Formats: sequence, structure tokens, C-alpha cells
Amino acid sequence: MGRVLIIDDEEGIRFTFHRFLTAEGYSVETAEDFNSGLSKISADWDLIFLDLVLKDRQGLELLTKIKESGRSCPVVVITGYPELETATEALRLGAFDYIVKPVRKHTLLRIAEMALQHQQLVQEKEGYRTNLEAIFRSVKDGIIAVDESLVVAEINAAAEKICGIDQTSIGRKFDSLNLPWQASCLKALAEAIDKKQAVEFSRIESSGEDHPGQVVSLTAAPLLGAKGAFSGAVLVVRDETRLASLERDLKVRRQFQQMVGKSEGMQKIYALIEDLRDVQTTVLISGESGTGKELVAEALHFSGERCNQPLVKVNCSALPENLLESELFGHVKGAFTGAIHNKVGRFQRAAGGTIFLDEIGDISQSIQLRLLRVLQEKEFERVGDSSPIQVDVRIVTATNQDLKEKVARGEFREDLYYRLRVVEIIMPPLRVRRKDIPLLVEHFIQKFKPQFNKDILTVSADALKLFMDYPWPGNIRELEHALEHAFVLCKQNIISIGDLPPEFRELAGPGSSLVTTEEEESQAIRRALETCYWNKAEAARLLGVSRQTIYRKITAYNIAREDAPGSSQP
Repeated sequence: MGRVLIIDDEEGIRFTFHRFLTAEGYSVETAEDFNSGLSKISADWDLIFLDLVLKDRQGLELLTKIKESGRSCPVVVITGYPELETATEALRLGAFDYIVKPVRKHTLLRIAEMALQHQQLVQEKEGYRTNLEAIFRSVKDGIIAVDESLVVAEINAAAEKICGIDQTSIGRKFDSLNLPWQASCLKALAEAIDKKQAVEFSRIESSGEDHPGQVVSLTAAPLLGAKGAFSGAVLVVRDETRLASLERDLKVRRQFQQMVGKSEGMQKIYALIEDLRDVQTTVLISGESGTGKELVAEALHFSGERCNQPLVKVNCSALPENLLESELFGHVKGAFTGAIHNKVGRFQRAAGGTIFLDEIGDISQSIQLRLLRVLQEKEFERVGDSSPIQVDVRIVTATNQDLKEKVARGEFREDLYYRLRVVEIIMPPLRVRRKDIPLLVEHFIQKFKPQFNKDILTVSADALKLFMDYPWPGNIRELEHALEHAFVLCKQNIISIGDLPPEFRELAGPGSSLVTTEEEESQAIRRALETCYWNKAEAARLLGVSRQTIYRKITAYNIAREDAPGSSQP
């Protein structure tokens, strides 16, 4: 039951407490005065009852001695002269509770039980804390914990070694640490907090003078309360420099930044990015849609000396000419109808960093001319303003079109084409880098597992063979969508042909239909809707059917959102 010490100068109290507690199975000892109690507090007690008045000494003095000795056992103060000030002082000094004489048996036993339960919880908590601290110290990956304001709360020894920070970093804002991969770390934390799930960034390479050539992988995860409220986050930094160096020596890197692939073509692209990352020339990235051109732009930026400055992305085909001009260069108030205030353009926002102009082949002749001036003069004017603005920004562009052919047709300025194409990186389509397909499948499975909360391990041999034979007109983006579709439908831990979109099942031939019963089809549609937060158009895309089809199926199967108003679902 526990060891109990009773310190009281009244023999009757000591005798009564001793009899009541021993009858319940406690091991009890007593002390009749201050000095006797002081001599016994060093033993291993589970609970101490302490009288506040001990002949010529005060019990509060002995309570102070108990707490100064480092004893963690609860102390219950007893007195025959209750006063609010005395009770408050006893609790301030660390007493567990305060009871008044005469003490009835049931009160004594209840307090003893509560105190020992509390002590057990404290010991369990301390054990967990000690174990966690031991684990925290022993993990070889760097761990940086931050609170809800992104202030550093804790770091482990590995973080000091890998990241070059020390215990003085605790209490500082994370963005003041100036880590070699600061921008990537902040991006990982922001995505983890926004998505409320773990986010991984693989093979981030440092270009800083303090950590030249260091390669790390980052995992950021939010710390969420019982109701999903953000209470902090943890960043894990794994040093993969040695592995990356070995792969580089063997010329078989499986991954670089966020790009995945070990084919010969990808090895050449990795090497070219390394050569270009600190060279401030313009780069044109060309290739079919879905080949990963945006990832190349990110790799150029985040592996180079501008990595801690902004990376600003613009989809040039998404906006009409007048809006694109304002978006790129900004405008002044009154420049056109609706310009009610000054606007800072994307070039100005990217100052010191990189601007990535996607779908550059779709810009008009007038935008081409203005872009040419930025490249030549390093300056531009906002719409409606004649004052030039100097800008230091690296320009990276991408296109899925043949710009040389557009130049021949007079649709794209030749001088601009050659200024943009100082160096060209050509992304190979997936159909010519088939040995990368298994790596990409593994990558996307690891990406979708936490998102869908499914323990899917791999794809079946038949499904993988189908992937290897498929022409992939949509390239890597199509592969990603196919696996996302499969995650919605898959009920096992291995993705089979039946979980894939219709075009794959048709390629496989008879016997690979999506579902075999109306119930299975209804469940598949519901899972897709729940995954897409009941966005029917997005669910239709995942299932590989038209919106009309999914609306018809929802009606036919009477599929209703369980939390919708008026739902008959419990």
C-alpha cells in the first residue's frame, strides 16, 4: 500500500493514525518532534503527514527542509488551528493538502489514497519524461521542437552537430536560426501545420560556407491538441551526406531535392543542376506536361546561394495579357479601371531570389518585349508608372512547347528565346525513363500513406508490370493521380489492377473491373467523396469517371454526407 511517516507531537494522533493506516495495509512509522522527523525524512517515503506545530518548532520549517532535500513524496499538513494564511503558505511551499483536527478515519484514508494516487501519477509522468529524454538524446537525427509561435522549445545533441546550433538557440524564433536549409525548413513546417500531417523533404543540399555539400532530409510534423488545435511542431533533420556522396561516386543517385529517379537521364540532370545552382544565368526547362519541370526550378533555387531568398512562381498561361502584365510588374493607383491602390509585382517580390515563369511560350509579344528589357537592363516599370525599378532576380522559365518552332512562325521573339535559353534543361518523358517507375511508385506510396491513413505497402506484380508497359502520356503527374485513385479504392495493403483507373484495367483486359457489386461501387464512391471532402468533381477525377456519372451514382445509391443538415444518418 505504501510507506507512511507521521510527524506529530501528540501521542494520541500518532497512535490513532498508525492504527487506522496499518489496518488498511500501509507500512507506518512515527516521529514525535522536529528533530526526530528531520532525521527520518531522508528515507524512501510514499506519504508524509506533518503537524504544523511541533513543540517549539514550526512544521512549515520542516516542510521546507523536506522539499529542499529533493523528496518528491506528497506531504499532507495537519493542524488544530486552521488559518487561511497558514494554509496558503503551506500549499505554496509544496504541501499536497491541508486537513484540520480532529481528523476522522474516512477523511484520513481518503486523503491517503488520493495522495498516493497522485504520487503514482507523478512517478509515471516522471518515468515517461526520463524515457523520452533518453530517447531524445540517443536519436542520431537532429530534432528541433518549436511551440505554437515557432519559438524553439528544445533541441537534441544531434541537432547541435548536424545543424551547427546549440542550447542558446532555445527560446529564439525558428526563423532566426539561420540554418543552411532555412527556407526548406520553414516551408516544411508551414506545410505540416497547414496540412496537419507529417511532411517530408528529401535530399536538400546545403550551399552555405559552414556546411558545404551537406545533404539532409527533413521531416516536419505538427503537434496537435485533443481538438486538433496547433500546439507546436517538431522538425527532424537526417544527415544523408555520406549516402549522397557514395551515390554520387557511384553515379547512381536515386533522388535529388524533390526529384526521384536513378536513370541515366536523371543523373545528367542532377549533375547539370549542381553546375547551375550558383551560376546566375537564365535557365529554360523544357519537356512534356507532367515531367517535373517545376521541381527542377525548385531544385535550382533551394540548392543554390539564393535558397534563403524568395522563390516566386507564375503560371503565364493562367492569366490574360493585361492581368499578367500587372501581376509580373505591378501597377500604380489609377493605372487602369479597378486599380484602386498600388500593387507590388512578382518581379519585385522575388528580389534577391528566383522568379519561375511557367508556360513561358504563352506570353504575348508585348510581355515578351518587357521581359526582354528586364533581362537586358535588370529593371522594369510598373504599369502606369515611368520610374524604373532596379531588380536583382534570377529568371528560370519552363515550357512544354517547341519555342524554336514558335520563333520560326513569328510567334516568339528570337532575341528573347536565346536570352532565356542560355542553358536548357530537357526533362525526359516517363516512357523513356521506365527504370524510375518503381522508385516513383514507392515515393508516391509513402506520400499518400499518411494522407489516406492506409498502411499500403506496395503494388502487385501485375500492376507494376502494367505500369512498366503503359505509355504514360501524362507522365509523372498521371502516375501520381493513378496511385492516388488506387489509394481511394484499395482495401488491402497491396494495390492491385482492380484499384487502378479504367484506362489501366482496359489495358489489362477482361477480369480487372473496378468493383463486382453495387455495394462495393457505393463504398468506393463514398471513400472518394470523403477523401475529397465531398467535392464531387474532384471525386469523379479520382475515380476516373465523368461528373455526370458520379452525380447519377450518388442519386442511385442514395449516398448522403453523414454530417449534412437533415441527414438521416446517426
